[in-house]
Amino acid sequence: MRARRLAAWLRAEQISAVPHPLPPYALAVLEFPFPHLAALAGRAPIGGAREVALACFVAARLADDRRHDDNGIAPPARTERSAGARTWLGTLTIPAAVRAPLARCVDATATAARSAVARELAALSTAAAPYLDPSSRAELDALASVLAG
Repeated sequence: MRARRLAAWLRAEQISAVPHPLPPYALAVLEFPFPHLAALAGRAPIGGAREVALACFVAARLADDRRHDDNGIAPPARTERSAGARTWLGTLTIPAAVRAPLARCVDATATAARSAVARELAALSTAAAPYLDPSSRAELDALASVLAG
């Protein structure tokens, strides 16, 4: 009986966490996009799985820039970034089943509408599913649904 009263008293006296403001000289905490894809690329063995994860990460970063079209990157810069990414992705050893959807997705980020980018990103997620873990695939699917509107 006494232990029960003590437990009830401890619960009643507990103070919830109080958020502390950042000091005036501190930088704002950055939010890293696609942490599961990055973690998968970091821990996957060298070879196909790692290169597919890296390729999906690059495609997701390019597609994420389309989410912020109003204050994002200008169209000529997007085209240049897409061409550079496509050149870099050409150096990777990516399975044929993933290479075509990846190329379409990267190309779509340059000039296509957001809905087309979402469609290509969803196709990439499906093609790369054997190489991705569920949380990495969920990041791609969530971005595709945001872009689709």
